[in-house]
Amino acid sequence: MKNSLIKIGFGGGCHWCTEAVFQSLKGVEEVEQGFIASTNENESYSEAVIVHFDTEMISLKILTEIHLLTHKSTSDHSMRNKYRSAIYTFSQVQEKKASALISEFQINFENKIITKVLPFREFKESETMFLNYYYSNPEKPFCETFINPKLSLLLKKFSHVVNQQKMKKLEAII
Repeated sequence: MKNSLIKIGFGGGCHWCTEAVFQSLKGVEEVEQGFIASTNENESYSEAVIVHFDTEMISLKILTEIHLLTHKSTSDHSMRNKYRSAIYTFSQVQEKKASALISEFQINFENKIITKVLPFREFKESETMFLNYYYSNPEKPFCETFINPKLSLLLKKFSHVVNQQKMKKLEAII
């Protein structure tokens, strides 16, 4: 394993959406889709992904900004137990960086960011038939309605970190 390869968890909306967003980026080596549990009042499982990324190709700052912009990071809606808005960290150093990044990005949002920085406790992978959902089913109505707008945002705002090989196949669809 490369020394520059680390992992972090992201949750916020449907994990099919979150998986597709992070799979579409350069420097992301793997995205594990499933459910993450943290500690205390956040010990229940919530839809999320674990992103394994190469810090020499993509930064935690860019990943965090993308995460905040591709789910309702300022909305404390009734489905937050199922879709906890969170960044799950694997170390205290990551926790401090993620917290600082959320504070830094707050200026770009009209409403308060509700995304929590939480310690990672446990992961349960989704059923096999749901893994790699978008890239296996890009023309399904769910993908067209909910995931394509997120990928369009990536192409417009983050084209410098988009995995062009993956996105080329989808540009006609999006």
